[in-house]
Amino acid sequence: MNYLPEIYQEFKQQFPEVAKAYDALAVNCHEWGPLDEKVRRLIKLGIAIGLNSEGGVRSHTRRALEEGVSPDELRHAVLMAFTTAGFPTMSAAMKWVEEVIEKSK
Repeated sequence: MNYLPEIYQEFKQQFPEVAKAYDALAVNCHEWGPLDEKVRRLIKLGIAIGLNSEGGVRSHTRRALEEGVSPDELRHAVLMAFTTAGFPTMSAAMKWVEEVIEKSK
């Protein structure tokens, strides 16, 4: 992953041991089970959408694109949040995803 948000870079500088442990835990959780990479990326995006986490949505969108998830697959995942998380949450997430897609071109 090439991009790390400034806030996470600062966290890593201030608490390097904790950040290292967190990164290792994240990798272990991500790689543990039978789900393929695309499914894991879309699930993480969905969780970020449900939390209405702009940083999380942007981060997981960037990472999904890096892993080969298509813009239309990302849009579909966001649209699925409409009936579960509501229109305001879905529409905000769609805006963030579209901005990341546009920047990635």
